[in-house]
Amino acid sequence: QVQLAESGGGLVQAGGSLRLSCQASGRSIISYTIGWFRQAPGREREFVAAISWGGDTIYYADSVKGRFTVSRDNGKNMAYLQMNSLKPGDTAVYYCAADVSIVVYRTEENYDYWGQGTQVTVSS
Repeated sequence: QVQLAESGGGLVQAGGSLRLSCQASGRSIISYTIGWFRQAPGREREFVAAISWGGDTIYYADSVKGRFTVSRDNGKNMAYLQMNSLKPGDTAVYYCAADVSIVVYRTEENYDYWGQGTQVTVSS
């Protein structure tokens, strides 16, 4: 069993940056794919980014490509989402998720473990 806890959310002005962290506990996530998703009010949860266990395969949603960077530190059982040039449209609750498969999926149905989420609010 893996427990995930996100942190680093908050209120930021448009154009600003935030770094989200995802702390895993319970077992090592070294063999897990880590995904980041977000859910804005009134909208379905959507894919943001994902990184394979070794960091050699990374995917981004088109809406965040070039602005967000996903990374991980398996030694610390951590994953990160660096968010730059934030826009009001990035406002959402952000979730990290872990998937035991070595395939890097971009759909939430494939992820086995989820954190509680952290709120990101971008003001204009």
